Amino acid sequence: MRLFVGKGLKYRRIGGSPPDWRKSSLSMHNGNCVEISGLADDLIRVRDSKNPQGAVLSFTPAEWDAFIGGVHLGEFNRKRRAR
Repeated sequence: MRLFVGKGLKYRRIGGSPPDWRKSSLSMHNGNCVEISGLADDLIRVRDSKNPQGAVLSFTPAEWDAFIGGVHLGEFNRKRRAR
C-alpha cells in the first residue's frame, strides 16, 4: 500500500483525463464516505469524500482484491465489547 499526500495533488490517467471518482450507492448523507477511482487501472485509489484534496491511498489490484475478499469473509467486522 502506498500513501500519496500533497496539497493540490492531481492524479492523471494515461491520456491526461482526470480520475473518475465514485462513491458507493450505499453511502449515507452523514459525510462518512470514501470515494474510489481506477478500478480498471493499474492502481485503485481511495480518498475521503470530505477532503478530496487530502491524502489518497493507492492499492494494486491484488491488494484491493485481498481487501474486498476480507470484507466479504467478515474479517473486518467490529467485535462487540464484553460487558
